[in-house]
Amino acid sequence: MSSAYDWRAKAACRDKDPELFFPVGNTGQAFRQIEDAKAVCRTCKVIDACLKCALDTNQDYGVWGGLSEDERRALKRRAMRARRSQALQNL
Repeated sequence: MSSAYDWRAKAACRDKDPELFFPVGNTGQAFRQIEDAKAVCRTCKVIDACLKCALDTNQDYGVWGGLSEDERRALKRRAMRARRSQALQNL
């Protein structure tokens, strides 16, 4: 049976401290931590699967697929606006 997390065995973060990917806040030291986590993500072969998993499972916290919490929320908002616009055009 396939899992939303099957990609995890190939992830660049698998041997990293998970705390790196879950900073508290988004300013100061937390901002630096977010950037450090994203640097790991940029080396990852499964970054797209990670991001898809985060979006599909509504991960609200942490850095997933190279995006911070705020960046994933913005991505979801843009996708929702695009779907809404497309639906209106089809009326």
